[in-house]
Amino acid sequence: MDAFQSRPGAADMRETLRDGKAPLHDRALLLHGHKRNAVLTLEEVRRYGSDSFSDPDYVRLYGMSPPQWYERGIRLLGRTAVECTRDPLADRIGRDIAGVAASLPAATRFLVIDPFAGSCNTLYWILRHVPWSRGIAFEFDPRVYELTRRNIEGLDRAIELMNGDYRLLLDERHPSAGDAMIIFVAPPWGAALDEVEGLDLRRTEPPVTEIVAHIERMYPDRKVLFAVQVYEKVDAPSLAELDAKLDWSMLKVYDLNAEGRNHGILLGTKGWTP
Repeated sequence: MDAFQSRPGAADMRETLRDGKAPLHDRALLLHGHKRNAVLTLEEVRRYGSDSFSDPDYVRLYGMSPPQWYERGIRLLGRTAVECTRDPLADRIGRDIAGVAASLPAATRFLVIDPFAGSCNTLYWILRHVPWSRGIAFEFDPRVYELTRRNIEGLDRAIELMNGDYRLLLDERHPSAGDAMIIFVAPPWGAALDEVEGLDLRRTEPPVTEIVAHIERMYPDRKVLFAVQVYEKVDAPSLAELDAKLDWSMLKVYDLNAEGRNHGILLGTKGWTP
């Protein structure tokens, strides 16, 4: 999922009118307005892309443009259209994860886990780029879960999607002997993002530092590659705290948006060094 979520405030709850009539299909309407839990029509998906990014095909998923995925029966809630990690970003994240994973022996198999599934688009792209990989995702919200479950059924990558809290369900799914693990960490950012100070990894919901610590406790003897979705600016003390938990790390920011508003990925390993 796209972790860039914020709490609704007074300004967010107001629907901006376009041409004095139709509401502007922007982040506020889809994430905090009456479209939040509504299944969007193709026209609404494309209006969101046009109104917010001057690109009607902005919400590209699973390697398809909105008309292509909509024709295949894929549907999104308003909130998911905003929160999902679209193809250009998910593709680059997947490629960079695969580049680090390739430093392990060629026969290594990978269990890829997404604790906060959303659309599962980032997990889909990771599986496309990492050979010998299988994916498990967890989605707590039953509405998002049910739509995503149907959306991913016909994809060319198999993803096991479970409804519930990953901390309770992960015990039911164990990696095979010798498998390495890739954990895509993208919890909701909530109030953790400050445009001046940056993203505080200790204040996401739940904190990134707690997620990493939980995985380490569960799999102390595994080779683990963490991929933490971040913002262009990250709070330095929180980044240092996370780095201290890892054996190796690398921060990458992708130049897909205007300067200062780009997303990135923190790649870090436990139990091995690339």
